[in-house]
Amino acid sequence: MRTQVRILAGVLLAASLALAGCSESGGDSKSSYADAPSAARGAGGGAAEDGKSARRAPRLAPSVIRTASLEVEVRDVPGALAKARQVTEDAGGYVGEESTDRDDDGSERTRVVLRVPSERYAEVLGSLQGTGKLLRRTARAQDVTDQVVDVDSRIKSQRASVARVRELMDRADKLTDVVALEGELSSREADLEALLAQQASLKDRTGLATITLSLAGKGAQAGAGDDTPGFLDALSGGWHAFLTMLRWIALVVGAVLPFAALLALLVFLWRRLVRPRLPRRPAPTPVSGSLPQARPVSEGGAPVSGEHK
Repeated sequence: MRTQVRILAGVLLAASLALAGCSESGGDSKSSYADAPSAARGAGGGAAEDGKSARRAPRLAPSVIRTASLEVEVRDVPGALAKARQVTEDAGGYVGEESTDRDDDGSERTRVVLRVPSERYAEVLGSLQGTGKLLRRTARAQDVTDQVVDVDSRIKSQRASVARVRELMDRADKLTDVVALEGELSSREADLEALLAQQASLKDRTGLATITLSLAGKGAQAGAGDDTPGFLDALSGGWHAFLTMLRWIALVVGAVLPFAALLALLVFLWRRLVRPRLPRRPAPTPVSGSLPQARPVSEGGAPVSGEHK
């Protein structure tokens, strides 16, 4: 009787465990099926959000190097130069280089290099053009956006590489490993410094535009462009050639003069001191008497007598 009760209790326990397992599996399947649409919606929402973020991603601002060259004819060169400086400083720029000279006619010329912010480039350029009469203008814009992005990316990679080498140095135990890692670290740091210098140069050239301004007084350009020689030009050229010839003659005379003085001194000493002491040659003695004269011969060959009978 007890045996039968135990068997019955074991069967009931097994049945209850089986029912519990089926209920759990069914609940899991239902929950999985119920969660599938939400997961799909989540995946679709994530894709949509990625697309929106891609559409909303701001584009990189173009990096452009701007340069310009202006040649302006003005009445007052110093006044125009002062105005150009004031315009540049008001725009937040500065004067890089400056040189001033005068030609043969006394006309003053000034060349100045101005660095102005790129966003004020067009404004400053227009103000400088209005200083006087515009003779020549050139402008150039070079897009270096790809170069800027490439340098920035290489800097990030190089910094990460330097950090990895430093971590390896902290973990290294052997002296040979430390020495090798130090050499590698120095090489990578040098490459990083070169990239940083290139980045700074690009930032300076893209952030500040360069304007080269040449200011010329009135009449300087016309005099420089008049290539046809006139009478005064020919006269001036001839006079210059004459003076050049006289200068060369004076140089030749100056070079020969010491030798001529020495030669004159030697001739003087020869005549005054040496020549009088030399023995004189005897004068040739004259021949006495008259030389026999040939007798004239007649046409027939017979000698002609001195008397006619």
